Amino acid sequence: MDRIVPLFNRLQEIILTNNLNNILKMPQLVVVGAQSVGKSSVLESIVGHDFLPRGQGIVTRRPIILQINNIPKDQKEHAEFSHKKGEKFYNWDLVRKEIESETDKLAGTNKGISSTPIIVKVFSPNVPDMNIVDLPGLTKIPVGEQPGDIE
Repeated sequence: MDRIVPLFNRLQEIILTNNLNNILKMPQLVVVGAQSVGKSSVLESIVGHDFLPRGQGIVTRRPIILQINNIPKDQKEHAEFSHKKGEKFYNWDLVRKEIESETDKLAGTNKGISSTPIIVKVFSPNVPDMNIVDLPGLTKIPVGEQPGDIE
């Protein structure tokens, strides 16, 4: 079992970064709901840290795939990003800033959305092994650079 989760995570990364998700579907838990109802807050409570973007209106503007990994108690909690290979983030505020920066790169700074996910790997002795996807909130009225047919 200890080898299955890392293999699954690597396979998920390969599928997403090579745009193969239409060919092979990977099982995952997805958080869906209206804007600003607390989806991201629930995920932060599972991880035990505040690290997801916060604000008014639509804040999660790209899918965020959380690959949550249990590690031994003697190891330090941290996060890693698939787009920053080998870099470890021990400061959870910097994790939030990196998510915001990566979101702005593809979705713009005027409330635009993107279907391209950000993969965040969380390593902690206080979590179970699991993968969760945080999706942008459901909305009926477009704002900023969102498409007019967003509904």
